[in-house]
Amino acid sequence: MPRILYQDDHLLLVEKPVGLSSQEVDGGGDSLPHRLSEQGLPVLPVHRLDTPTGGVMVYARTKAAAAKLSALVGEHEVFAKEYLAVVQGIPEPEGELTDLLYHDVRKNKSFPVKRERKGVRLARLTYTCLSTVALAEGTFSLVRVRLHTGRTHQIRVQFASRQMPLYGDTRYGGIKAPTLGLWSYRLTFPHPVGGKPVCALSYPPATPPFVWFNLPNE
Repeated sequence: MPRILYQDDHLLLVEKPVGLSSQEVDGGGDSLPHRLSEQGLPVLPVHRLDTPTGGVMVYARTKAAAAKLSALVGEHEVFAKEYLAVVQGIPEPEGELTDLLYHDVRKNKSFPVKRERKGVRLARLTYTCLSTVALAEGTFSLVRVRLHTGRTHQIRVQFASRQMPLYGDTRYGGIKAPTLGLWSYRLTFPHPVGGKPVCALSYPPATPPFVWFNLPNE
């Protein structure tokens, strides 16, 4: 059963399990909205997480809330998304990554490019490196990431293009592993009705790769 972090008449914050689609699946297959509906909590998606990524998500419970939340999601300085990511190597203590990304829909893969053209969009994130460990498999670092844009596979491709692929992200050059080292850690945004600040935290399970690190205590 998905873990509910917060709910009221307008929205629901829930912890998405790894490996489960965050949106309805064509043909009525398993998904997080499907499981919530089975619990008597029908919801309307307003953003998404990649299937291999777990962590906090928000859903609307009414059409009016969905319209307001969807508008908020596009305002990245207002609707703040933060992630925990485990990358190969050692990044700078903190930094900003800015790229032009092209998403190939046919391959479902994003690529950094040099020039603007049709289908190319600016991608920007900031990060802080929290800690680093050296293991037999290699050296890995835990980074906290704040997205300032919302592009497909953005965190994955921006770090991979700098020779720091995420743990388990074979699509972008990472080592093979059972799970992807990416977790939706915190959402902060104004409530769609009344504007009161809403903040929800979700911590990854104590399994590799996150078990190797001391996670933020907030």
